[in-house]
Parts: sequence; C-alpha cells; structure tokens
Amino acid sequence: MTSNSTPPGLTRFNELGESAGLAALREVCASTVWAARLLRARPYATPDELYAANDTAMAALTAADLEEAMAGHPPIGRPRPGDPTSSREQRGMAGASEELRAEMLELNLAYQEKFGHVFLICATGRTGEQMRDAVRERIGNTPEREREIVRTELGKINRIRLARLVAED
Repeated sequence: MTSNSTPPGLTRFNELGESAGLAALREVCASTVWAARLLRARPYATPDELYAANDTAMAALTAADLEEAMAGHPPIGRPRPGDPTSSREQRGMAGASEELRAEMLELNLAYQEKFGHVFLICATGRTGEQMRDAVRERIGNTPEREREIVRTELGKINRIRLARLVAED
C-alpha cells in the first residue's frame, strides 16, 4: 500500500501490472532474477526503499545473473543505434577524438578477451578519457575482483535508471 507521500512516479511504478512492471525493470537491468526480486518487493513507499531493494538484489546475483545483466550493456563508445539510454549514459564519448575512440575499441576488445564480457562502468558524468583510464586500470584485475567491481558499477547504473523510471512526468 502506498501513502499520499509516495512520489507520483513511484506510485505509478507500484501500480503497474506484473508484465508491465517486469518490462519496465528489464529496461533498467537485463537480469531476470534482479527484476523479479524488485517486482516482488513492491510496493515501495519511497525511492530510497526502491534503491535499497536494488542494492540487496545486486548483492545476491550469481555470476550467471551478472552475465545476463551485462549482456544488456553495449561496449563503451558504441551505444546501440536507437537506444537513447546508452547514448545518454555514454555522452562522455560523444565528442571523443577518433584516436580515443580507436583506443577504447582496442581496450574494450582486450578487456572482453580477458574477462569474457564487455567493460562495464557507470559512464554517466564521465569523460571519454576517464573511461579509458578506468579500463586501463581494471584490465589488470583478477576475474574475481573485476566481478565485484562490475557488480558495484551495475548497482550504480541501476540506481540512476530507477530514478529516471520513477521520476515524475
């Protein structure tokens, strides 16, 4: 049950039917398990309750769940055509030089070869150079360490996307 103090966007999310709610959450994160957990915990009285549910669900994801979640993210510097979300989040690469774009492509491929998945970072507010520096630094991590960094970065991305999902019109 939501109260009158629940923000209208969150009330709207709480009232979505099961399939519409699941579809909305899958736009935030491609993990089926994550989306199901957040859906089951409705209704949320505050955005902070929703963000806390995100954090709890992220912490519980298995390696396979994380793989599913990462599959929903395009490589840095190559947002999916017609995908306004990845384009907005990767805005820091929009004005990048051809040299930086080529370097990111090379680094993305090396990272993917080492870890078996795309380089994932919460790109919102970061410059192309900051993202390049991050992949350079993280490529030296062990797979276990990198999996936990990816989990943290996914949680940050999800929070930003959840905030947009429940924002007022």
